[in-house]
Amino acid sequence: MHNSGDESAVLWLDQIQEAVLAANQDEEEALTLAGAVADINRSVAEGDSQDTLKNLQAPCAGLKAVLPECADTYQAELEQTKTSGATEGNTDSVWIKHCIKDKYDYYYNLETGEGTWEEPEGYEHNGGQLSKDEIQTVVSCVTAEYNREQLWLANESLVTQLQARVRGYLVRRKHAQRMEYLHQQEPHVVKLQACWKGYKQRKIYKERMNLLQKNVASVVMIQSMVKMWKSKRKYSQRLQFFKDHEKEIVKIQAFLKANKARDDYRTLTGAKDPPLSVVRKFVHLLDQSPLDLQEEQEGTRLREEVVTKIRSNQQMEKDLNLMDIKIGLLVKNRITLQDVVSHSKKMKNKKSKASKDDLTAGDKLGIKGLSKGKRRKLEAYQHLFYLLQTNPSYLAKLIFQMPQNKSTKFMDTVIFTLYNYASNQREEYLLLKLFKTALEEEIDSKVDQIQDIVTGNPTVIKMVVSFNRGARGHNTLRQLLAPVVKDIIENKSLGINTNPVDVYKAWVNQLETVTGEASKLPYEVTPEQAMSHEEVRNRLEASSLALRTATDKVLNSIVCSLDNIPYGMRYIAKVLKNSLHEKFPEASEDELMKIVGNLLYYRYMNPAIVAPDGFDIIDMSAGGQLHLDQRRNLGSVAKMLQHSAANKLFEGENAHMTPMNNYISQTYEKFRVFFQSACDVPEPEEKFNIDEYSDMVNLSKPIIYISIEEIINTHTLLLEHLEAISPDHSDLLHELLQDLGDVPDVESLLGEGAVDSSDPNRESVLNQLAKTEISLTLTSKFELLEGDDKDLKALMTKTKKLIVDVVRIQPGETLPAILETLATAPQELEHTKIVERRAVQDAQTPEGLKSNPAVLEDGQLPLEQKKRKILRNLRNLEQAGLATAGDKYQELINGISKDIRYQRRYRQRRKAELVKLQQALTALNSKTAFYQDQMNYYDTYIKTCLDNLNRKNSRRSIKLDSKGDDKGSKKCKPQSLKYTAARLHEKGVILEIEGLQTNQFKNVMFDISPTEEVGDFEVKAKFMGVEMEKVQLHFQDLLQLQYEGVAVMKMFDKAKVNVNLLIFLLNKKFYGK
Repeated sequence: MHNSGDESAVLWLDQIQEAVLAANQDEEEALTLAGAVADINRSVAEGDSQDTLKNLQAPCAGLKAVLPECADTYQAELEQTKTSGATEGNTDSVWIKHCIKDKYDYYYNLETGEGTWEEPEGYEHNGGQLSKDEIQTVVSCVTAEYNREQLWLANESLVTQLQARVRGYLVRRKHAQRMEYLHQQEPHVVKLQACWKGYKQRKIYKERMNLLQKNVASVVMIQSMVKMWKSKRKYSQRLQFFKDHEKEIVKIQAFLKANKARDDYRTLTGAKDPPLSVVRKFVHLLDQSPLDLQEEQEGTRLREEVVTKIRSNQQMEKDLNLMDIKIGLLVKNRITLQDVVSHSKKMKNKKSKASKDDLTAGDKLGIKGLSKGKRRKLEAYQHLFYLLQTNPSYLAKLIFQMPQNKSTKFMDTVIFTLYNYASNQREEYLLLKLFKTALEEEIDSKVDQIQDIVTGNPTVIKMVVSFNRGARGHNTLRQLLAPVVKDIIENKSLGINTNPVDVYKAWVNQLETVTGEASKLPYEVTPEQAMSHEEVRNRLEASSLALRTATDKVLNSIVCSLDNIPYGMRYIAKVLKNSLHEKFPEASEDELMKIVGNLLYYRYMNPAIVAPDGFDIIDMSAGGQLHLDQRRNLGSVAKMLQHSAANKLFEGENAHMTPMNNYISQTYEKFRVFFQSACDVPEPEEKFNIDEYSDMVNLSKPIIYISIEEIINTHTLLLEHLEAISPDHSDLLHELLQDLGDVPDVESLLGEGAVDSSDPNRESVLNQLAKTEISLTLTSKFELLEGDDKDLKALMTKTKKLIVDVVRIQPGETLPAILETLATAPQELEHTKIVERRAVQDAQTPEGLKSNPAVLEDGQLPLEQKKRKILRNLRNLEQAGLATAGDKYQELINGISKDIRYQRRYRQRRKAELVKLQQALTALNSKTAFYQDQMNYYDTYIKTCLDNLNRKNSRRSIKLDSKGDDKGSKKCKPQSLKYTAARLHEKGVILEIEGLQTNQFKNVMFDISPTEEVGDFEVKAKFMGVEMEKVQLHFQDLLQLQYEGVAVMKMFDKAKVNVNLLIFLLNKKFYGK
């Protein structure tokens, strides 16, 4: 009160009374505490641990963490502490000092038990007494030590077990390292010992021989008995020497034989004309072992699983995309909730049916039945699809005979199915040959200007890009782009915005947020006005720097990962470049590289950078999505790379980006080198080591898995366009289609009785059963048929197989010498044993892996009959110019040598394919799980909508009553739209119609009407009132084209349409947007 400086400040009586009571209470507490501490010191001095424990536990002492189990330890530690304190201070004083509430000193008299707040006269602290803090410290330490000891005791077994496992691991690792070292060095040790022992034996032998030669005269003089005894002893020693060194001799012989075998194999693989004596030593490699059969079966099984899983995933993806559209329309009240629920149930039904179906479920009925007629029909289809698969010209022409909407569906289903989604190298080779043929056909017939490849949407290019983005589950783009895309997405500080107006608006918003006042700057400005502000220029400069840095990372990842780009993409880029150069020889190398860049970067990589979540580049949870800023960053980088790949400089609306033009030119040079290197790939024949005889050497026949509906559609299309794709009536395709006859219906292929004729839902059941998949083992109708020696390829293969059987039994320097020499009885016996062993093995071989019956029949002939048949075949081949007696039929020997080398590479390739198929199956299963998560997410969303609907009794715009839906749909169903081509031309939707002048557009009428499927439209074209053509238009496909940046598309193969304006028209007229 005195220090406050306020003279009027006084204490009231109540305040004084409260202060007195508080002081008295503090006095009592201090005295009680001092007494308790004195009691503890006394019991410690007396040495009674239980009394000490009791005083420690006294509430007035205020001590924490006191445990009865530590009583003796408390006593010992407190005594030690008290003793050490007594040695350092005075122990005779009766006064001790306590600190109360960390700020008041309280003096306690040990003799009288009284205390005072004021320091007594002559005060001297008793150092032999422990304070409360010292006691608490000792108690806390002892208790903590006890708790720690109990913890170790409780976990003693775990600690022991951990130590044992660590020691065991160290010992095992040391032992494994030692064993690995010994195993690695074993060949060197064996070789060293062999060489040293050989040297020693040669040295001993030379010394012995020298000794004998020096004593020839003395030996002659020795009596005959001595000679005989010495000869016997020498013979015995020599014999014993060989017996003692039998292992070394065997090793030397093995070494020499191995060297000889290696020399022979080098001759086989490296010599232009390997001799028959060398080839004969390796013909056993052409035999098929049980391991070969096992690997072939495993490969067939995995290919079946991969193809089935791919088709299942594609169907799930289509259903989920349609569900996206339906939910989007539901949100905008364009459809009812019942439509979404209905589609969800269809998805579940398809999934449950797919899980129960089996590819072999219908093998006993229909086309795969056991009757002769059905078997003939099956073989006819197998011959047809083999011809289509191995001769790409038919499918290439067929693709361009169909309307674009049909050809796209045909490619996505039948073509990829026919080639098993390139699940092995043979089918990848054949698919690439189809792509090449189709691309050359499209460029030759549909590309009038070199820029049509860029501005249009070529069918083959779209098919190639779609396939190489991971139809088989191998997402190469993920390996190529995932690291750099993740860096851009996860960089929270990265903000790329090169639009001056957006940057200006963000700056104004920031100023208003910071100051809390409305900015005096205008909000709506032009890019030029925005660039007039220094802050905007600074921010744009920072964004440009960040953009260059991010672009460089992505570019470096692309150009350094040339080997990661699929061979198929690089080969098609090479074909594209060469075909365009052939058709447009005046085009510069720079123009061609831009076209290649459009394929490799813009069509293949760019969409994956812009939308990595949509192309499986990054992992996203169901319902998850990228932030707007992340998408803008990725879009900016993609746009910069797009301009760089095409060497397109910024100008016009992007004039503010002109400082980046120099960077674009530099980046284009890197891209140009990359595109040139990408086109530098070998031909498929060299890459896959496949030629015209490969199918005849392979153990297993190609198998495809195709639905009944796809068989019927393919048959129908071939008959419809037969004259266009095969005008020559003597062509094999005409013969095969004639064997098949008319197009069968679904029920005839499934088998009579597959569907009950009285079933009211018979049509829908048949439509569902049409999706049933069957397996077809593809074979050539003209492959090794008995007596069919006109097929020179088959005759060549048959003759080589017979020669192999003969030369492995009968030796000789040349083939004519062997064929002219009669076989001995032992040789005939050995040949009979081989034939019997082969027959036993063939009986155990699965049906799909058995050899051709004609080949089996030839293999069972006696040795002499085989030789006679070889001579007859050689004369036919010589007449055809495929063999020459003058060089002793060396061409056939070279062919056998090539088959031996191919067989070895085929086994290696098969092992690699098994690994790739396993990886593909794993990736496909992961994708299936992701789609299942998406379906579960949609199910949860629909359930939430239903729950919300059921909670409210009021009428909603979403109705679940089917009758109400029917009425509502009738009221709200949009009518078809009719526009003349002239009106659509005014709107900018139609740009031009081939073969028609603009003043004639008024005679063309377009009728656009929605179908039952949401998002699908039917467009009919009429000229002078006569309907000319109609096409199905999928809204999702239009959005995909818009997303990929395709501005112009062709409709009816004649009308060029602006994609963006067509989408705007459909949104406005049918969706009210």
